[in-house]
Amino acid sequence: MLCDSNIMGYSGHVSGRLPSATQTFLIQSIDQPRNSLRPEHLIVCDFDGRVIGSNATLKAPIEVALHAEIYRARPDVGAIAHFHYDLATAFTLVENVALQLVKNHAVRWRSGIPVHDDPGHVAGADRGRALARTLGSHHACQIRAHGQVVVAESVPAVFHDTIHFVENADAHHAAACLGYVRPLSTADLDLFEAELKRDRLVDKLWAFYVDGARRSGILPPELEL
Repeated sequence: MLCDSNIMGYSGHVSGRLPSATQTFLIQSIDQPRNSLRPEHLIVCDFDGRVIGSNATLKAPIEVALHAEIYRARPDVGAIAHFHYDLATAFTLVENVALQLVKNHAVRWRSGIPVHDDPGHVAGADRGRALARTLGSHHACQIRAHGQVVVAESVPAVFHDTIHFVENADAHHAAACLGYVRPLSTADLDLFEAELKRDRLVDKLWAFYVDGARRSGILPPELEL
């Protein structure tokens, strides 16, 4: 669905923490195209980035440490999306033009959207830990000249937040083309935070995109989500 929304391309990955006592998460294998993933293409990794279980012959993505080290540092995180949305990345390429909060759902990032200065692949535990430190307690960060990381409590929630992260970046760019950007004020954010019902909205957006994907044939009818 992220591919169909022109957010995920030939690169990037989504993971989900497995609901168990073990420190493991589910993620796609390295070679399978993102727009044709099936359950059999998913692998289980531990927090050291090792593939375990029945699909252990498949390889993990190069940046598996990005996911592993965030999960290790953030017990509250249940899902992670890493993608490369060029228009959002552009805000990391210019001086003194940070991505601002301009749409109501951007209240999710009112604590900040830090920028990780190292633009390289997050390959290896050291780089994964460095990225996790940049992310800190926030719900998203940008990687300079590279891409984005969005974290949330579940896979539907991280999908919801990724859609809105991109929409906010698009809106900021469009507004900047017209004139002076008026970001959301503290009072605006307080109002939106009080009124938005996150669980309901996550379910609503997820159901809408799943239904659309089924109608267009992207999701097979027998695949339950």
